[in-house]
Amino acid sequence: MEAHVSLDKISSEAYRTLLGVEKAFSQSSIERAETMKVVVIGGSGLIGTKLVQNLRQQGHEVVAGSPSSGVNTLTGEGVAEALAGAEVVIDVANAPSWEDKAVLEFFETSGRNLLAAEARAGVRHHIALSVVGTERLLESGYFRAKMAQEELIKAGTSPYTIVRATQFFEFVGAIAESTADGQTLRLPPALMQPIVSDDVAAVLAKVAVGPPLNGIIDIAGPESIRMDDLVRQFLSARKDPRTVVTDPEARYFGVTVNDRSLVPIGKSITTPTRFADWLGRSQA
Repeated sequence: MEAHVSLDKISSEAYRTLLGVEKAFSQSSIERAETMKVVVIGGSGLIGTKLVQNLRQQGHEVVAGSPSSGVNTLTGEGVAEALAGAEVVIDVANAPSWEDKAVLEFFETSGRNLLAAEARAGVRHHIALSVVGTERLLESGYFRAKMAQEELIKAGTSPYTIVRATQFFEFVGAIAESTADGQTLRLPPALMQPIVSDDVAAVLAKVAVGPPLNGIIDIAGPESIRMDDLVRQFLSARKDPRTVVTDPEARYFGVTVNDRSLVPIGKSITTPTRFADWLGRSQA
């Protein structure tokens, strides 16, 4: 059974934390917490850079861990040193290759190394970023690897919170290109509820200063939209003349999807930024 957290069954302290998440999208609304050392694995990526900045603005000591900074969870290099004295570790790293064998090896090896180092260092809260609908997308080797990562976390000794996010606005272009055939893009009409990376980072920063939930929470953007329409809006904003063809048989990165595949099922945290507003800003 999936280990989602029911928001009406968690502790009152954790519940108050989650109630505050949806209001925590500006620096002025984030409550100051006691200063902590936080290690962000994947700290040089799209989410990681925003998260590091967010936490530092709150006054926390933050280590941005990545192979380029000498912290490599795949080999173990620099991990113990980075985690020394850390209270919270947030893993937002992604695999460099999405080939089935390589991506599984990355998430399993990296996960084992990181969780073992956390146990030795006495880390109090492990937070991992995952994907809404992972268990419904196991036709893909990537999502099988993400599920393996989640299972490692659940089986470990570190108190944890897994934050599952829907697809990012910033990746809509990649969705479009993955289906391109000349001037035509074939996309399924599956429902999505995409989210902007800034809001993902804001949620993770809020979760970091709260108690571990020992379960999964889903986060999503404010609007449901069909994938074909999402890409049409994206192309229109960029004055891209290519045509989107709605094809129920088309796949999402090789996976067959329907209206339940990519959206939260049940309770989720909804973030505020609308796709149209982001498109407008990104075009300015």
